[in-house]
Amino acid sequence: MRIMAIDYGDVRTGLAVSDLLGFMCGEAWTVEERNPQRLAGRIAREAREREVGTLVLGLPKNMDGSEGPRAEKCREFKALLESESSLPVTLWDERRSSIEAHAILHANGKKEKKHRKTVDAVAASLLLEGYLGSLKR
Repeated sequence: MRIMAIDYGDVRTGLAVSDLLGFMCGEAWTVEERNPQRLAGRIAREAREREVGTLVLGLPKNMDGSEGPRAEKCREFKALLESESSLPVTLWDERRSSIEAHAILHANGKKEKKHRKTVDAVAASLLLEGYLGSLKR
């Protein structure tokens, strides 16, 4: 069963899908959509096309573990995703995923201005890898 990780953003959302065995990240990309309802529908279609069985949505937490307005927005989006996709949605702590994604892109020679186009896909890949790793423990 494939698993899809989602790094939800106001403009750009990163998506990453595991291989069939749920062992590692198979592909990652970004979707540009500002409307949460349309975005949830698009993610649901992408999940159906790729035979995804579980969605993992990044939950932004503060470094002290508390949640702010962005986390509430993600919880609302979780409900939309569950409604649109009929799939279970697991919230996953995404602290530092974007920082790590920027560091990875920088280490691979990507210019800072070019990060915007790919950083969300890399962050979704990191979310997916973290989630998959937790399943193996």
